[in-house]
Amino acid sequence: MLLARPRGFCAGVVRAIGIVERALELNGGPVYVRHEIVHNAHVVAELEAKGAVFVEDLDDIPDGAPTVFSAHGVTRAVEDEAAARGLPVIDATCPFVAKVHAQGRHYVDAGRTLVLIGHAGHQEVIGTVGQVDGPVHIVGSLADVAALALPDDTPIAYVTQTTLSVDDTRTIIAALEARFPDCVGPETSDICYATQNRQMAVRDLAARASLILVVGADNSSNSRRLVEIAKECGAEAYLVADGAAVDPAWLTDARTIGVTAGASAPEILVTDVLGTLARYAHVTLTELDGTPESLKFNLPAALRTLPQDAAQTVETALVAAE
Repeated sequence: MLLARPRGFCAGVVRAIGIVERALELNGGPVYVRHEIVHNAHVVAELEAKGAVFVEDLDDIPDGAPTVFSAHGVTRAVEDEAAARGLPVIDATCPFVAKVHAQGRHYVDAGRTLVLIGHAGHQEVIGTVGQVDGPVHIVGSLADVAALALPDDTPIAYVTQTTLSVDDTRTIIAALEARFPDCVGPETSDICYATQNRQMAVRDLAARASLILVVGADNSSNSRRLVEIAKECGAEAYLVADGAAVDPAWLTDARTIGVTAGASAPEILVTDVLGTLARYAHVTLTELDGTPESLKFNLPAALRTLPQDAAQTVETALVAAE
């Protein structure tokens, strides 16, 4: 059995979960989180057990309650509503997502029409569109590029959803550049490293394994993409939430099994899947070499600089940090 590297949590997810856990330490609960902090039911359930309450609308948050925005980011309208209500907010938006927001605003301020390469309806895309003062055109395919209702001489700029990799976006960017001569965009180094690294790792896995199990949630865009890539590389591949989701029938003809995990899947679920596989056959586990990841994001200063005092509320922490 082969285990991909890197796999699982990225730095943005670690930071977001750490923000909720630290807020709970300081406040004692409940802490309200707008939308799932990351797309994984196991993570959400663990945080709920500690006192986090997940909601989709700010209307569901009581006045004065500590509020966390998820790693996917939110619109300016949500930020304004929270400010108008005086909610003590801690923003857990992934720094890479926040960077996309800043890039989009920069391009629009420079007079360019913004094109966002991503999946319409995804929370990150909704947040990015709502952070830009101007129209944003969402494209997710070559057909979408062809269908853009813009003159070909329009000066455009593109940004990308962070759960898409350089490989995912390469052909769409090429189509934009071919159609719009005046087209600019960020350097490829600005695209989230974690997505690219996990996709490279699953390609390596698919070259060696006939069956690949991707640990992740159904609503995790990057996890679903790992399954697609494994299949494109010729492997049989399935998305599994945990060990209970493994179908023994998949293992019957598998010569070598590969396991990886999406960026929002905790390692405990990978261990659970490996334990399930070990019940059906003798397992010799080999972890592949891969791109090492050492990036870490700090918690917001309001949470990071105060002493570990469970009696200290998040609201007091935020006031003290101002």
